Amino acid sequence: MQALVGQEVGPSEWRTVTQADIDSFAELSGDHQWIHVDAERAKSDSPYGTTIAHGNLTLSMVDGFRDQLISSTGFALGVNYGWNKIRFPAPVPVDSRVRAKAEVVSVDEIGGGWWQVVTRFTLEVEGNEKPCFVGDSVTRVMAPAA
Repeated sequence: MQALVGQEVGPSEWRTVTQADIDSFAELSGDHQWIHVDAERAKSDSPYGTTIAHGNLTLSMVDGFRDQLISSTGFALGVNYGWNKIRFPAPVPVDSRVRAKAEVVSVDEIGGGWWQVVTRFTLEVEGNEKPCFVGDSVTRVMAPAA
């Protein structure tokens, strides 16, 4: 992991974000805002002319891309410790294709056999200059017992 610090990895394969994905996320999260789930209203009232994915849906997609980008081996245990700065600079219109890149920002020993890894994930929408998601994932990993 330390050898990857500062290097960009990717991109991943493309994934299409469908209305079924958006509707399923709305059901799971309880966020049924019309801009996500009401296609007819979005045609007339949305500046995008269609429904768009929830920002937090794009955040949740990171874990599906993670294994395509970085393989973490040699650890006894790894846990999601959270996220640092997260931004959603551009929308994800329904039926858009999204892919990810990753950059390991830092790998630091924090004691007791634990290491903290910060990885910046950037998701892009096909054909869009701005990314739709940028966030720093914080993972804690435990070295194997000696």
